Amino acid sequence: MSKRINRRRPKPSLASQSGRGASSARPSHRKLWLAVCVASLLSLPAIAWLASQPSTGRRVRPSEPRAASDGNPTANAPRVSRYYTQDNLTMVWDTIPGDVKESLHASSTQSNISPQDYAGSDACVDCHQQNHADWSVHPHRWMNAVADEQTVLGDFDRGAEISYLGGVAKFYRDQGKYKMRFDRHDLHRDYEITQTIGSRFHQYYVGKGVEGPEPREHNYYKVEFVLPFGYWLDRQAWVPIVHVHEELADNERWESVEELKPSASSRTSVSGEVGAARGVIDESVDIALHYARACNYCHTSFPLADMFVRFPKNLGNSIPVKSYFELSDYVAQSHPQIWDGTQPPEQFADAEIQALTGEFIAFDARDQAISLGVGCEACHLGCKAHAQNATSHPAFIPQNPHLLSYTDPDAIDSGRTSENVNAICSRCHAGNRPRYAAGMATWNSTEYTDATRGSCYSELRCTDCHSPHKATGKKWPHSPQHDDDRCLRCHESLREPQRRQRHTHHPAGSTGDHCMNCHMPKINEGMQDVVRTHAIFSPTNPAMIEANQPNACNLCHLDKPIDWTISYLQSWYGRVYAQQMIMQNYPVRAQPVGLGWLKQNHAPTRLVTAQAVADQQATWALPALLQMLDDPYLLNRQFAQVSVERLIGAQLDKRFGYWYYMTEQQRQPIVQSMQKTLGQ
Repeated sequence: MSKRINRRRPKPSLASQSGRGASSARPSHRKLWLAVCVASLLSLPAIAWLASQPSTGRRVRPSEPRAASDGNPTANAPRVSRYYTQDNLTMVWDTIPGDVKESLHASSTQSNISPQDYAGSDACVDCHQQNHADWSVHPHRWMNAVADEQTVLGDFDRGAEISYLGGVAKFYRDQGKYKMRFDRHDLHRDYEITQTIGSRFHQYYVGKGVEGPEPREHNYYKVEFVLPFGYWLDRQAWVPIVHVHEELADNERWESVEELKPSASSRTSVSGEVGAARGVIDESVDIALHYARACNYCHTSFPLADMFVRFPKNLGNSIPVKSYFELSDYVAQSHPQIWDGTQPPEQFADAEIQALTGEFIAFDARDQAISLGVGCEACHLGCKAHAQNATSHPAFIPQNPHLLSYTDPDAIDSGRTSENVNAICSRCHAGNRPRYAAGMATWNSTEYTDATRGSCYSELRCTDCHSPHKATGKKWPHSPQHDDDRCLRCHESLREPQRRQRHTHHPAGSTGDHCMNCHMPKINEGMQDVVRTHAIFSPTNPAMIEANQPNACNLCHLDKPIDWTISYLQSWYGRVYAQQMIMQNYPVRAQPVGLGWLKQNHAPTRLVTAQAVADQQATWALPALLQMLDDPYLLNRQFAQVSVERLIGAQLDKRFGYWYYMTEQQRQPIVQSMQKTLGQ
């Protein structure tokens, strides 16, 4: 249970003293309190953007509400000194003045976002048996779990080990507990596993340090973090974790087994008054590994109102109209152990608010979430009222007496509209990833964001293609014809084969005739496979072609040069491309585009091409693919290893002793031997 913060008023900070409209009686708080809180407490990759945002907390005068489409997210902000706005969500700490509040409507007299509104997934089984059964084996259900005999999928019983960075990691059990150990001549680490992450392609693990070079008072031994190795389920092999940070070349890649240090922003932000308010100086493990603060937002099911505080960036999209959330009232009502409401919220100094909201950030899901994993109410919101009375149908939008807006709630559709359904998915499947030249992400898990960047988004619901209850499986289960039908429901004019052929210029039923191959090509890295982008775009897109990044035409025709591609796109669709860009980015224009991509300086392009070569059994590209086994990027080597294995029909670890995570000194002699053995 969280400790109640010290109610003693600290000396006003420089930030509060210098705010606009400051007075000796009550200092104005110039800094955006939540941005300061998150930036100073976390510096997480997922939400560190807050630290760089301009302050939106300011005093404003009450005015007539402006149209929601005026593009100004703070146009209707209440007259208060401290608030934070993200998309349609404005979280207000100070009391909203009565004259302003009179013009606002509560979203509902009922609530579906507070902790007391949730019943838990087991409350759904009696009435929704099939959906509950499907969900029970869904990867969402097992996104996070307590580590035990039923949940742990990794090999801890047969003396499994992995050689990595000049050391050896071992995986074993000790007195009923799951353990990891990493030994190198200059380093020794022991970890105890407490939780699992994932069950589909890889399983990662959460735990604490037991032994290490850090002093005993270090948080390495106190906080739970994502451990450095995961289990690749299909290969039944231990591998290093990926995507804890952005994946970089080996000489820049962050490695969790090395010396653990806070990030630079974490080191500077926890000093001074903020650190004093927290009661600790967080010389912790690298903050991106801290599971409660960095990962469990989407891996577990918290009450949505708690998530307003914990992860505001993705939550603003889940509110259908511009709304204000009375945060201080909510905290006093739903989390009195943090603050019981006895002190007027206006009397809180910035540092006190930072300490208070920091307790939300550090919530351990095992104590504060509705469930580990993604439960029914992660999507359906709090359904206790529905579970107690089936005629009380749950709303598909957030509702709470403390959630206010200028819009009459009777004018808001709370049902299964496209906007409402997609907003549910956006709570987790949104965010920023490295991008291609045309703007779509290079790796997956932000499908909602990519969908909004492409065509067709306004006409589609995520559930048009994805069952919300039944697992997709490791491979997409539907036929191309099934997928085409989804597109043709709107593009009915292309259903007739001859008319569609005039559009695609490919024979009916061929690979080039299927909608998604051209408009949603496989260019997203998905840990084990390259999967489709959710940004629906044209294969004629000039940004991708001019940048020499994966275009849909050459993903099928790897052996054709770029001039071949351009000539067809010009004759079929009248597209013309900047020749200066083509000359600059295709230095050998006559060579197959696929060969150029395998040597591209853009790492995601190389990765995507490696799988495309295997998908098409393009053995002519094997020499270039073998060179990728020495790629500076670990993930690229992983995909190259799998693709080479598919081309030669043998596993490289068993035939040659090669693993993609080897050091450069270890792998280069093996790669050279493979090149000679395979006659290249």
